[in-house]
Parts: sequence; C-alpha cells; structure tokens
Amino acid sequence: MKHINDEKKIIEMMDGLLPKSNRRINKCFESDAEVISIGNKQFLFTIDEFSSEDMFRDNDPYLLGWNVVAGAISDITACAGIPLYYGHAMVVSESWDECFIRKFTQGIADVLKKTDVVFMGGDFGKADNWHYTATVIGKTETKRLSRKGAVSGDVIYMSGKVGTGNLEAALKIYSQDKRFKFIAPMVKNKFQLRNKEAIFIRDYANCCIDTSDGVFNALNTIADLNNVGYEIYDLPYINIGSLGASAISLPKELLFLGEAGEYELLFTMNQDNEKEFLEKAKLEGFCYHKLGNISETKKTLFDKKKSIDLSRLNIRARDFNDRSEYLKQLISYLKEQM
Repeated sequence: MKHINDEKKIIEMMDGLLPKSNRRINKCFESDAEVISIGNKQFLFTIDEFSSEDMFRDNDPYLLGWNVVAGAISDITACAGIPLYYGHAMVVSESWDECFIRKFTQGIADVLKKTDVVFMGGDFGKADNWHYTATVIGKTETKRLSRKGAVSGDVIYMSGKVGTGNLEAALKIYSQDKRFKFIAPMVKNKFQLRNKEAIFIRDYANCCIDTSDGVFNALNTIADLNNVGYEIYDLPYINIGSLGASAISLPKELLFLGEAGEYELLFTMNQDNEKEFLEKAKLEGFCYHKLGNISETKKTLFDKKKSIDLSRLNIRARDFNDRSEYLKQLISYLKEQM
C-alpha cells in the first residue's frame, strides 16, 4: 500500500518553507551535496541517514560500518569534492554487543583513514533498531560537478558495475529462500571509495551523480533536471548479481531498476573527449563502464534484441510499505515490455 504520493513534491514544499541563505549556491536537487560559499571558497555539506530500510545486511558489523561512511562520503565525491570533516549520530541496536559495536566502529574508522577525513564528534544512543546519521563537510578545488550539464549526444559512464546494492537488498528480502542460501555467503558487499576517480573525471564530465538510489533513479534525476532522455545498452551487471537473479527466477533488470544503490559515480561527457578520457584513465589504472548516450527525449533500455521503454515507469520504492509489492510492480512492468 502506498503511503507517500510524491516524495519529490514534499521535499520541494519543505525546501520552500525553510529559510535560505545567499551563501547556498545550488538549488534543490541540483547537487549531491549542498554547495556553500564562504569568502572566496566553496565548501560542500551533506547529511545522510541509514537504517535497516536501506536494505543493508547486518551480519558483518565491519562491512556495515564501512558502507554507511562510504555511502555518506559519496555525496561529496559526486561533486568532485574533497571530504574534510565527519560527524555522526550513532544509534545502535539493543541486540548489538560490545564486540559488534567495536567492529562496526572499526569499519567507520578505516574509511575515514583511507580518505584522510577527520572525525569531529557526534552522538550515541540505543534503540530497538539501529540507525545512523552521518554529516560530512568537504571542499571544492578547480571545478565542481553537479547534476546539471548533460546534453543530447553526451556519452554516459559509470565508475563501477551495476547491481551491488540491489543484490544486497535481495539477499536480505529473500534470506529465507533456499535458492539463495548458496549465494549469500559468497557475497561481501563493500562499497568502493571513488575519491581519486572523481578527481580524474572532474576535467571531463559535464555532470555527475552517485547511484545511492540505484542506477535507474540516477539516470532519471539527470534526465529530468536537464530535460533530456537516455539510451542504455547492455548494462555491465555484476556477475554474481545475474547469477542470483537467475537462481530465484527474477529478471536481471531488477539489478538496474531497484533503488538499493551501489554508490558508484554516474556521469556524462562530450563524446569528442571520450577517446582521450579512456586513454588517460587506462594509464591511471581506472576502469569506467560505458552505459549509453544522452538522447533528446526517450528513456530506453536496450538488451540484446529487446528494448524496454522506461519513460512510463514512475514508481518509487519509498512509496510502498511492502518492498515485495514494489518488486511485483517492477516485474509486472518488465513483463508488459517484453
């Protein structure tokens, strides 16, 4: 059953009511992180909350700690920014013991150390269910990326493969399914830190967004903000994800359509710069995956001999109390298109 008619409208309503500062450069939805001008410098600010609703498995406390911080920092990374300071409100589950909390915290610490980010403090509490709120402050350098700037003819690239987050969600949703039991132990979902890759793409990309809400949602955000469409070809799905989808007889396209993201960078660039970009990326040891092109209006996914019109698919996971109902709606739409 739906409980929110339009999340975007609610956010816009709230944004319209709350007081603004002329130091805030970006408009609502235009950037993964808020851009604040102080003096002659630009700083980045983001706040993000994580809980069981994000469909992270909590069987590995270290990975859980790593992933919540990597996810929060990705908002700064998507702006081609450098994260500087970090704070959190950490509410642990009553079922977590000291060993679990220590490993969870070690995951947090290791991300901060690898990204040279300073922990500034926060809050701690306990509740029946865990939830974690992260705040990150960063800075921009020569060029800042936003979600604006994509034009028809741009090529679309991504910093990793598609489906890590949605596979993680499936392993949680279908945890009791015997067909998934042989796959679950094989999957260790550890979000990648893309700070260096983001700095590299800064001089080439026209716009950038992280895939925290899934690749499909990221593409739609870029398309809607820039009044364009997209054509996607032969997506680079993670191998274990395609295997998992096949194991429980689900279409692999759910790895792309679902809203449990992999926190990779999705960006567009002028096709004239593509050759140079790929040559220099290879020299740097970076691997980017081409997804397709920005088109004028249509939103289409091509997969071998079939094409799927995505322009009429307007449902959001947050609009459903029951995630299984959301998945049924997605599967039903795919069947209509095939």
